[in-house]
Amino acid sequence: MPSFLRFVSLLAFVPFIAAVPAASDCTGTIASLDDVSAAVKCKTVNIKGFTVPAGKTFDLPLQDGTTVNMQGDVKFGVKEWAGPLFQVSGKSITFNGNGHTFDGNGASYWDGKGGNGGATKPAPMMKIKISGTYSNVKVLNSPARVYSVSNPAKLTMSQLTIDNSAGDQPNSKSGGKAAGHNTDGFDCSTKDLVIENSTIHNQDDCLAINKGSNIVFQGNTCIGGHGISVGSIDSGVTVSDITIKNNVIKDNDNALRIKTKKSATGSTVSGITYSGNTATGIRRFGVIIDQSYPSTLGTPGTGVKLSGVNFVGSTNSISVNSGAKRVEVNCGSGACSGTWDWSALKVSGGSAGSIRNFNGIKNFSQ
Repeated sequence: MPSFLRFVSLLAFVPFIAAVPAASDCTGTIASLDDVSAAVKCKTVNIKGFTVPAGKTFDLPLQDGTTVNMQGDVKFGVKEWAGPLFQVSGKSITFNGNGHTFDGNGASYWDGKGGNGGATKPAPMMKIKISGTYSNVKVLNSPARVYSVSNPAKLTMSQLTIDNSAGDQPNSKSGGKAAGHNTDGFDCSTKDLVIENSTIHNQDDCLAINKGSNIVFQGNTCIGGHGISVGSIDSGVTVSDITIKNNVIKDNDNALRIKTKKSATGSTVSGITYSGNTATGIRRFGVIIDQSYPSTLGTPGTGVKLSGVNFVGSTNSISVNSGAKRVEVNCGSGACSGTWDWSALKVSGGSAGSIRNFNGIKNFSQ
């Protein structure tokens, strides 16, 4: 065939070649772990209801720009191992839970000891390593800690439910104590994160910020746990520009807490803003800032420099139980500095605590 005719013949196929969609334009469906490797090549991923085999991680390494839709509940088989049970990674992800549940079968692990002994519990249950949005997901009965968040760029987590309420009750292994333990809601060592409009019922910190910056925790409800915490802060850590606002805290040990390790060195915590939070039924401390962790109100360390802790804007209204302290501040000598504006803090009930080694708190008395 003459070369011209061969060229014309090849051109005839071009429209058909161009019409073939790229692999990422497809929709992947996951109904078992066997489906994951093919599904994550697509930019739409639908998750059906299924059970993840015991001792396996449901790992979703997504292409950037992927949309994930949960279309059923995911349960996890039971095995003593380190976990995590679920992990998702990628940039500019839209993760739609659609109200569906990740069920950790926590009651099969709970023994009142959490991560301090007893059964080895998968922790965290959920590792979130995406940017974009993650919304409308329910986690039921985590074995121990729920979310570990380490987003690569800005992430908004919203309309989430963590329901470990069954862990409030003792079981045959917990010696009369709550069976659930160390069931932290969100452990965050990150930046550019918003967690909002979510409900957390657990037996440990609702939120624990261990390091990072530009983190907003707003419009959430924390039930039954240890309160909203900055820390515990270890050595070589920077925490800055944290906003805790418009949250409701019910029946927790503490309402608002900053805890730094006594042994920590070379760390700074600054720019912590509380506004419009409401707390009731607080069992131990309304506000506690303590530099003696893991002790409570012990001899404080001096290696974490703490500044700019303010209660401003809308009133933070905290009601503590009769045996609780309203406010305790336990700074290491010279470790707390600057002027802190506490004009928007009102604490009632219980008895007054002490403010040690710091005189920079203004516009507040207990």
